[in-house]
Amino acid sequence: MTSLNIHGIRFAFGTLTALPVHVSRWDREAARAGMLCAPLAGLVVGLLAAVPGVLLLLGGSGPLLAAVASTALPAALTRGLHLDGLADTADGLGSAKPAEDALRIMKRSDIGPFGVITLLFVLLAQTAALFELYGRGWAEGALGTVTAAVTARLALTLASRRGVPPARPEGLGAAVAGTVPPAGAAVVALAVAVCCAGAGALLGGPGGALHHCAAALAGVAAAQLMLRHCVRRFGGVTGDVFGALEETAATAALLALTLG
Repeated sequence: MTSLNIHGIRFAFGTLTALPVHVSRWDREAARAGMLCAPLAGLVVGLLAAVPGVLLLLGGSGPLLAAVASTALPAALTRGLHLDGLADTADGLGSAKPAEDALRIMKRSDIGPFGVITLLFVLLAQTAALFELYGRGWAEGALGTVTAAVTARLALTLASRRGVPPARPEGLGAAVAGTVPPAGAAVVALAVAVCCAGAGALLGGPGGALHHCAAALAGVAAAQLMLRHCVRRFGGVTGDVFGALEETAATAALLALTLG
């Protein structure tokens, strides 16, 4: 493994999780490698989040408590960073103010009514979807948790591709915006789709493969729609927008898994 790949993994885990990983490089090359490794961070978060859900379900708690545990742990593993970004982005979008004023609203430490309402319904949707999946069995719930987490971080890889500008000259958005070449983003997206399909196939054969691959694509598609809207409204991406994209992709993937 090359030095840049090691720094990229450190960057991905150090910026996208609360795991004790030291980011030793904060330059554009490390940011590019880190965003290409983002789904790997999602895989680890998803696996860790699935553990308490599976243990609770197997221990007889029922699918609701398992769903709550698998929804809560990713928030703890990121110190609520992505949820905070989602709330701030909702406040900025909901303000209907010009980009400069909306970005100023997003930088505030408090959360407005749009942010509170958005957090409430997103967390309810994620918990309800996982309740449905854990109700089908521990394997369905665990795989759904992992699929959502990996898809969520893939959305960040795609949002970091060239051509997507930063809305501010500073912050995480500026550090990673435009760092990922389109070809690299496409390769990572294909790898994630194949892995989701493979995991789904182990669980439900060809139908399971199609179902989980489609769920990942649904999550990415929802995040891309959000990305386009945010770039149009704010002039680019910020760290808060990245949080909103992550939560949007995870929620859409989970909802897609409950269908069919």
